[in-house]
Amino acid sequence: MTDNLSEDFSLPAPGVSGGLLAGRVAVVTGASAGIGAATARRFASAGAAVALLGRRAALLEDLAAALREEGCADVLPLGVDVTDPAALAAAATTIRAALGRPDLVVANAGVMLGAPFDEADTAEWDRMIDVNLRGLLATGRVFVADLLAAADAGRAADLVNLGSIAAEVIFADYPVYGATKAAVTQLTRNLRASLGPRGVRVRSVDPAFAVTELGASMAHEATRAGLDEMRSAITTITAEDVADAITYSVAAPARVNIAELTVVPTQLG
Repeated sequence: MTDNLSEDFSLPAPGVSGGLLAGRVAVVTGASAGIGAATARRFASAGAAVALLGRRAALLEDLAAALREEGCADVLPLGVDVTDPAALAAAATTIRAALGRPDLVVANAGVMLGAPFDEADTAEWDRMIDVNLRGLLATGRVFVADLLAAADAGRAADLVNLGSIAAEVIFADYPVYGATKAAVTQLTRNLRASLGPRGVRVRSVDPAFAVTELGASMAHEATRAGLDEMRSAITTITAEDVADAITYSVAAPARVNIAELTVVPTQLG
């Protein structure tokens, strides 16, 4: 016996409401640019109501305005720093009142600040731990009751944590960044073990060499230049490529969890 999943997984074009995620309420952190913005756009074009969370409120407002012009009415931009649990809790209350209880959460907010271990500004270590790990933890915690409620009602419920291939591959000048992403990988596996039996699909999405703002703000000039060289040496993937993969995973039937998804350039093998 076979299942025909082709219709379930057909992605709509950007800006075209295909209804693939109709009826779902999504939250995307780090939605002001890069993978977060691209994912929010994909979700909205597929019919989901989408809350856009990020620190740069003006960029969120611009994205929301663009999506509304494309016919995506249920878009809510909220300027929020994920490292502030109280602000996240307040945002969650606003989202529930405006859009309904979320059943799809993408914890995407993250920073990548590389430098040799003995030369790094340790304030950058703190920033990565705060955003990549503590912020991701706070995001999952504030919305977990909503996800469980969706699962209890027999609907699809998704928690998507953005990781990185740096969790598995050694990049010598990114030791703390890699450590935070390795923590995300292990956290996600444990959350899948605890929430999966209760109907919540928990997955990690690990991109590699996607062209985004990630890394642009690192202070160590030689490491930043090295990142540019690595990206220019291969045909990189785009934020939209990663967003398509995420959308593919959350559009699967509720019985299916694509538990770990690695998105890399074809040249990496």
